[in-house]
Amino acid sequence: MHTTLRPWLDLTRAHFAFVWPLLFCAGAVLAWQSYGGFSWASALVIAGIGFFGFETGMVLNDYVDRERDTRDINDALTRYWRPFHTRPLAEGHIAPRQARYLILGFFLLTVALILTLPAKNALAVGGIMLFSYAMEVFYQLKKRSQRFPVAQLLGRTDFALFPAAGYLAAGAPDLTALLIFLFFYPFAEAHLAVNDLADVVNDRAREMATVTVLYGERGTAHWILACTALHVIFASIFLVEAGTITRAGFVAGFVLLAIASLRILRSPDPGTALSVLPLVHVTMLVQIVSILLDAAAA
Repeated sequence: MHTTLRPWLDLTRAHFAFVWPLLFCAGAVLAWQSYGGFSWASALVIAGIGFFGFETGMVLNDYVDRERDTRDINDALTRYWRPFHTRPLAEGHIAPRQARYLILGFFLLTVALILTLPAKNALAVGGIMLFSYAMEVFYQLKKRSQRFPVAQLLGRTDFALFPAAGYLAAGAPDLTALLIFLFFYPFAEAHLAVNDLADVVNDRAREMATVTVLYGERGTAHWILACTALHVIFASIFLVEAGTITRAGFVAGFVLLAIASLRILRSPDPGTALSVLPLVHVTMLVQIVSILLDAAAA
């Protein structure tokens, strides 16, 4: 199994894979509430777009960084993100050529599913997909040489646009789509900064100018706190029209994010960042599930 399946599960971060279609479908559920058109067939298609589209980006991330990742000296974050605790490309368990084939296969599956959507929806989702992959590559390359965190500010739009793309898979560009992006973007920035703080030893070895490398541990703590505050502000605007379950889920998420942010502010070090990273992920999952449950209860 080690020579066959395990490296591929690590490459795709398999134990987190269920989150991506849920996140994409959460956006679509909000669109169905406004525009109608729900069916289980369309839900499966949209879930497939979310799964294969996000996994394409995951593998692309590792492919672009495969040489820099050989410099890692601390495997703590690798052990968190990957079920069998390896970096398959950097460690030679998977050849770059094989990774390219996987990227192409996931990409083509995503495109095939997108093309089953109505033309306007397919155009919107396809455009976001291509932009997001460009931003993923830009992020990986730009953070190798920057004095201001342009890579983080522009690059994380790919993740922030993901639930908005789910919305546009079933709906149209409107205020809700904008609000989804606005409340998820600062969350994506806070999430990335927690990762950066947890992995700062490796990023210095890789010569990556992340937020933590640029501004230090204390500066990263302030960055995370500011992004968390912006997430709460924009999400609160979104919640004005949301259902009771969604509101409850988001408030629970705010509490978890506040705990994570304050713990990092009190002890801004890699160990603390790694210990609160599950709180950040649980926050996202609670918010996603609350949207889905609200739609199911309607």
